[in-house]
Amino acid sequence: FVYLAALDSGYTPSSIVIDAPFVFDQGPGLIQWKPSNYTNKFYGPSPIRIGIEKSRNLMTVRLAQMIGMEIIADYAERFGIVNHMPRMLSMALGAGETTLVKLTTAYGMLVNGGKRINATLIDRVQNRQGKTIFRHEKRDCKYCKNIEWDGQDAPNLPENLQYLVDPRSAYQIVAMLEGVVKRGTGQRLRKVGKPLAGKTGTTNNSFDTWFIGFSPNLVVGVFVGFDEPRSLGRGETGASLAAPIFQAFMSSALAKKSPIPFRIPKGIRLVRINALTGKRALPGDKRVILEAYKIKTILEKN
Repeated sequence: FVYLAALDSGYTPSSIVIDAPFVFDQGPGLIQWKPSNYTNKFYGPSPIRIGIEKSRNLMTVRLAQMIGMEIIADYAERFGIVNHMPRMLSMALGAGETTLVKLTTAYGMLVNGGKRINATLIDRVQNRQGKTIFRHEKRDCKYCKNIEWDGQDAPNLPENLQYLVDPRSAYQIVAMLEGVVKRGTGQRLRKVGKPLAGKTGTTNNSFDTWFIGFSPNLVVGVFVGFDEPRSLGRGETGASLAAPIFQAFMSSALAKKSPIPFRIPKGIRLVRINALTGKRALPGDKRVILEAYKIKTILEKN
């Protein structure tokens, strides 16, 4: 969601951010904050797509500083991840608390084109006569009552979902999260053999591990941790613990489903890009991907 805020603020997936040491002075009498990547290495100037694919903390926190935590907090609150996010840079790396349902629902809004979703455990309640006395779906279909099926087209339900972000920005994030599966920390999920996207997450000392991911029609969140917080083991990560659970579930859930590509909204153009540099691909480039750009930014960037 830091990167989503960036894309809505004029960045592209190929915009360059420096992956280098970051030191933040927290004030008199406080130690300096020095976040690091999981590998404890620095990788220099990199496209922000790589920041997501490789889970680069230093790129993320530097990007958050450039955008401003006020803007990022607005996105976190808008998508229902937290109600009141502290305006601190560490929040950009997940220092705050949320729930699995809230975070999974927020990812569902991304793959849903940036439209609001309200999570529910109950779709509908009927009384003993079969009359619906509660339904989660708020849309009304006046043509759906007392009709007989005779091969006619199904009624169209009105679309009343609120857009939280530009659908093009939402798709760009989906495409970047698909890169996590194709080239990044979630590569093991390629074995499922269906279009998938998502993000690994690991807290300090491996106390909590996450994987939130989705296909075009199904979003799944996995959290692994102890009720009384303690380390899950040295070197354990979202990729090693949470992602395999996601993989097992999706392999079963999608086994009989035909592969469906992620939906591309209007106003997006796919351009052949060098995945390492973020520049237009040249003949002979080995790591070439199709990058999603908002049409008005293609010439500005390249």
